[in-house]
Amino acid sequence: MPLETLGWGPDLDLALSNTVSQSSSSSTLVPGRVVRQQRGLLTVQTAGAAFLARASGRLLHQAQGAEALPTVGDWVLLQPPASGDGEALMHAVLPRRSLLKRREAGSEHDGQLIAANVDVVFLVMGLDGNFNPRRIERALTLAWNSGATPVVLLSKADLADDAAERVLEVEALAPGVDVLAVSARTGLGVEDVRSRLPPGRTGVLLGSSGVGKSTLANRLLDAARLVTQPVGPEDKGRHTTTHRELFVLEQGGLVIDGPGMRELGLWGDEEEALSNAFADVLALATGCRFSDCGHQNEPGCAVRAAVEDGTLSEERRASFEKLQREQAFQHRQTDAAAQRAHKRVERARSNQGWALTRSKRRGD
Repeated sequence: MPLETLGWGPDLDLALSNTVSQSSSSSTLVPGRVVRQQRGLLTVQTAGAAFLARASGRLLHQAQGAEALPTVGDWVLLQPPASGDGEALMHAVLPRRSLLKRREAGSEHDGQLIAANVDVVFLVMGLDGNFNPRRIERALTLAWNSGATPVVLLSKADLADDAAERVLEVEALAPGVDVLAVSARTGLGVEDVRSRLPPGRTGVLLGSSGVGKSTLANRLLDAARLVTQPVGPEDKGRHTTTHRELFVLEQGGLVIDGPGMRELGLWGDEEEALSNAFADVLALATGCRFSDCGHQNEPGCAVRAAVEDGTLSEERRASFEKLQREQAFQHRQTDAAAQRAHKRVERARSNQGWALTRSKRRGD
């Protein structure tokens, strides 16, 4: 498979050249893209073949954290196995254009990588009972933070009588973001989705279980490649998809599908992303009397005034406040971890200096 089919471009030629020049074993390494991840096992597609692959000891040792390790969509340099049925070793991850990530469910500190090098994040929300504006706001924050362009897909539009009204509602809370009503069953909006994935461009489907991500992916692929199941009682989706996988579409675009996510916790530095997701609230905040206004009971609060006159909904203001608090907590956690790491380094340097001084005094 030509690497260009997987999204390879001139920027990666340069990245490959720079990375290879720094590697002592560059002559035996080949580039490939991670196309599948299941229970920690990665599959990498190269120009010649697909290999099960694992990170080399050096890559694991040099990684500053989970964020530095390969995930679906990453371009890597790997050493093919000596025999055709062995494991390949990934020695380097090429620089990413984007990285979609979240805080791991049930954890305050650990993160989970969702996909790398994506150009567009399709935020899928079902209109059959799954619709939740607050979840869309949270998903938009994650999407903006990834470096990719978000597009909201309101799926199962054929089951809703108010699909057009829902589109307008989401457009109001997501200024500048494309919002599409789609139905994988009838084909409504599917071509609009395809048009956003021209050759070499990668999209990822993000949403909770049961919203129809895999059904939409099958429709985009024009084949039943992914297993789907009916939505369970009370509109609760079933976790049919258990792995993440990148697929090449017939027209040349690429799409990544994966398991549904009940939680979309913020992880990392979402300050600019939050600004993009709540541009209307921040624009109102510029009219507050105090620059550090918390939009609670401060006099001259333009945000509160907008809530009172109906310009801004209280639910959206509260959502903004909640995500701000979550962001501040993540900053504190990150700063605390950085401080602990700095102290460990300083302690190690101090111990090393003490040992050297003692050695000189003893004439060793």
